[in-house]
Amino acid sequence: MNLVDSCGWIEYLLDTPRAELFAAAIEQREDLLVPVIALYEVHKVLTGKLPADVVASTLDVMRLGHVLDLTDSRAVAAANIAFRHRLAMADAVMYSMALEHHATFWTQNVDYQGLPSVTCFPKG
Repeated sequence: MNLVDSCGWIEYLLDTPRAELFAAAIEQREDLLVPVIALYEVHKVLTGKLPADVVASTLDVMRLGHVLDLTDSRAVAAANIAFRHRLAMADAVMYSMALEHHATFWTQNVDYQGLPSVTCFPKG
């Protein structure tokens, strides 16, 4: 299983030079987990960059994976992860969902470097 964080999705959906780093994980749709908070963050960023119909299409691409809702138990698990690893709320939610599903967490955010089950491509 794979879970790509918002920054990875944005690189992929905007087809940046870093898109290939996340393509393998994203294109394995049957093994792809997509937290609802990633949908939120991607929508928020892309709304300022792309026309509304294109943004809607990009979210449809994300929905081809298994969309994970934020439940009360997931919120508590994320809070524990946030406290333990000093992560921001959205970061902790996505990372805790990856851990819950024994998935690899794909990111370019250096805050995750060294954490278990993380594949990190630091943006430099």
